[in-house]
Amino acid sequence: MVKLSVNVDHVATLRQARRAPYPDPVEAARLAEDAGASGITAHLRADRRHIQDHDVERLRASVHGKLNLEMSVAAEMLAVAAAVRPDQVTLVPERPEEITTEGGLDLLHQHAQVEAAVERLAHAGIAVSAFVDPDEGQIDQLARLAGGAGAASAGSPRAIAGLELNTDAYTRATLSGNPAMVERELAKLRAAAALAVARGFHLYAGHGLTTANVGPIAALPGMEELNIGHALIARAVLAGLAAAVREMLHAMGG
Repeated sequence: MVKLSVNVDHVATLRQARRAPYPDPVEAARLAEDAGASGITAHLRADRRHIQDHDVERLRASVHGKLNLEMSVAAEMLAVAAAVRPDQVTLVPERPEEITTEGGLDLLHQHAQVEAAVERLAHAGIAVSAFVDPDEGQIDQLARLAGGAGAASAGSPRAIAGLELNTDAYTRATLSGNPAMVERELAKLRAAAALAVARGFHLYAGHGLTTANVGPIAALPGMEELNIGHALIARAVLAGLAAAVREMLHAMGG
């Protein structure tokens, strides 16, 4: 069954709106895991707009499943990861003015920065994933950075073990009411997923997924885990987090 990693960023967003001690993203993580989530995701941004350093430390101490820390390749972020040692770091692009992550890593033009970040994380013994658009050129470049598709099977560890497909274009298409557009974006994701699996990556996906559109993504061959945040926290405001997690797992086919 495809696993669900719940992103608790927007629990912290609500807290930071009032600089209050609540709601607590660590408590949200506990509720999510109790309801069936297999892991927790949090994005530590340079501007600390939601998740704070102390949240990451407390999540590391309390999360029972996989703790996935999203971050840029900035040296400051890598230092936090090396100190906290999450189970996985997912490298993402980051711009100060963006509302949320706007696209995947540009590995064709930023390969040197990404390679340096991956080397540092791997040296710290942290599994690394990369957030990429469903683009074959980007995935092939990631495979080169990871040490080649045959590295894992040859017995040597891969510097980059996982790949998270950016589903933003697909989720936007599902809001358009245009079936042809939806199918076009799904076809890109199917091709990218197949290539990722062929290159030996653990396959993940996320961005904009809801109970209404998650089914086809969860059904992609080789899909292991979905990282979902905003839709779950938005639903939790009305129905509670446990109910929101259970609804999402059901929509995923669980």
